Amino acid sequence: MQSPAELLAAAATGDQTAWNGLVERYGRLVWSVVRSFRLDDATASDVSQTVWLRLVENLTKIRDPERLPSWLATTARRESIRVSNAQRKQIPTEFQYDVEDTDTKPFVDAIIEGEEHLALAAALQLMDDDCVQLLQLLSTDPPLDYATVAEVLDRPVGSIGPTRGRCLERLRRHMEATEARGRKAQS
Repeated sequence: MQSPAELLAAAATGDQTAWNGLVERYGRLVWSVVRSFRLDDATASDVSQTVWLRLVENLTKIRDPERLPSWLATTARRESIRVSNAQRKQIPTEFQYDVEDTDTKPFVDAIIEGEEHLALAAALQLMDDDCVQLLQLLSTDPPLDYATVAEVLDRPVGSIGPTRGRCLERLRRHMEATEARGRKAQS
């Protein structure tokens, strides 16, 4: 396996195999950081492509190639924040509805699944961004290891597990409170 320094040097000469190696090795990292900002698929794809474009623009300027994962994570985080802030300034002019194909599932199951999804979304809205970002990074498929998550979040590896536990406990409490409010509203 080539080192990040070797891959960067080869990519700088236009070696397509090196580019493929970089994207294969670090693509999941970039995608998970971008998706942790709750961007829709199209926007997340655009941000991810912008991160790779920034790498092309800065190939020869990266001083420590072994820190490439951190550089990519930081660039992905900054670009995601920039896009998120720009989106907040836009006023939506139409509604979007995500409707699942209910022909493939029993109707009742689809309703229950939708309610659970709404409860989870409502609970996540009540949580701080750090917890949401951590939980999203830890729930990627395939999963990221704690060392990668720690690097993306710029935290010690040993803090990831305990923080995850606290965030999951808060999420559980928020979901229970949301369910209780729903039951109270129905009575």
